[in-house]
Amino acid sequence: MDSLRLSQIAPAWLSFSQFKPAYKRLFLPVALIALVANGTTSELTVNTLSDAFWAVSAYVAFTLTLYHYLSLLMSKESKVVTLYQSSRRYQVMFAALLGALPGCGGAIIVTTQFVSGRVGFGAIVAVLTSTMGDAAFLLLASKPDVGFAVVGLGVIVGCVSGWAVNAIHNDDFLRPELKSISERFSYQNASEQNKLERKAINLQGAFWKWLIVPATIIATLGSFQVDVNELLSLPARTIEWIGAVLIITSMLLWSLTKEIKDYESTVSEDTKQVSSHPLQKAAQDTNFVTAWVILAFMAFELIAFFGHIDLAASFSGWGMWMPLIGVAIGLLPGCGPQILVTSLYIAGAVPLSAQLANAISNDGDALFPAIALAPKAALVATIYSAIPAFIVGYGYYFLFEI
Repeated sequence: MDSLRLSQIAPAWLSFSQFKPAYKRLFLPVALIALVANGTTSELTVNTLSDAFWAVSAYVAFTLTLYHYLSLLMSKESKVVTLYQSSRRYQVMFAALLGALPGCGGAIIVTTQFVSGRVGFGAIVAVLTSTMGDAAFLLLASKPDVGFAVVGLGVIVGCVSGWAVNAIHNDDFLRPELKSISERFSYQNASEQNKLERKAINLQGAFWKWLIVPATIIATLGSFQVDVNELLSLPARTIEWIGAVLIITSMLLWSLTKEIKDYESTVSEDTKQVSSHPLQKAAQDTNFVTAWVILAFMAFELIAFFGHIDLAASFSGWGMWMPLIGVAIGLLPGCGPQILVTSLYIAGAVPLSAQLANAISNDGDALFPAIALAPKAALVATIYSAIPAFIVGYGYYFLFEI
C-alpha cells in the first residue's frame, strides 16, 4: 500500500530504476583502477594484473584463436554427429570426445540431441562427465601438460561412466516429451544488441586482433625467464604497467558487451553471432575467462596481503576436504566458478586432486540448456558425473598427495 501511495505522489521523472547501474560488469574495471590508484595496493595490483595478462590472457587468446580457426576449417561436424548416433557404445565414446573439446559447444550439442531423441541417456552422462567448459582453455594455456592429461582422463572417465549408465538405464530414461525444442545457447542476433554493446564487441575484437601476436611473443619470453624490460632497454616495470593497463582496458570493453541480469548471465560465456570472425569469438571468450581469472588472482593476493595469510598453506591444511570441495563447486552450473578453481590451482592454492575432481564433476554452460529442456535428466546426470569425480579426486589424493 505504501509503495502504491509513493508511486502516485512521486514525480514522473523520478524512477528508482535510474539508480541501478546499466552495466554491473563495470564494477570490475572500476575496482581495478581504484586499486591501482591506491598507494597501498598499487604495486601488488599492477604485478598481479601483469601476471594475469602476460601469463594467462595472452596464452588463452592464442589458444582460443587457434581453436576457433580450426573449428571454422573443420565445420563439417555433422558427419561425426551422424556417425555416433548409430550405436549406443559409439554414442558414449563420441559424446565423451565432444565433451572434451574446450568450451561448452560439444556438450550443448549432445544435450539438445538427447532431448530430441537422437542419443541416449548414457551419452549425456558421458558428455557432462568429460566436459571441462571454458576452464579447459585456461588450464591448456597455462599448464599444457597437465591440461592435456586432465582432458584425456575426462574422456576415459566419461566413456566408462556412459557405458555403466547404459547398462543400467534405457536410452530414453528421463527424456522429456517435448513437441518442439529451442536451443538455449543459440548464437545471438545482432538486432538483440544495442549500439553500445555492438561497438564494444567490435572494439574488443580489434583489441586482440592487434595485440595477440606481440602479446604471445612477450608472454613466451616471460615463460623462458627473459627480462623483457632489459631486453628492450625499457625502464624498470614498464612491461608490468603495460600489462596492467591492457588488461584493465580489455575489462572495460568486456564490461560493456552484456548486462548482468541473473546467475546464468554472470557465470556463462557471452553468446555470439554466427557470422562472427574467429578472432572476434576468441576475444569474447578470452575476456570472459580473464575476468574470472582476475577475480581469483586478486582475491588470492589481497587476502594474503591484508590478512597476512598464506592461502596455499591454509588450503593444504584442508587436504582431506579439497577433492570434495572441488566436486561441490563443479555441481554449480556455468563456467565462472570452475575457472576460479582452475585459477587457484594454477596459483598453487588448490591441489591437483581438487582440480581433477572439479574437472570431472563440472558441466560448464551445458547444464543451463539441460536444466531448461530436461531438468530431471540434468539433475540425475549431474549426480552421476559427481560419483566418478569423487572417486578420481580422492583416488589421486590418497595415492599421490597424502
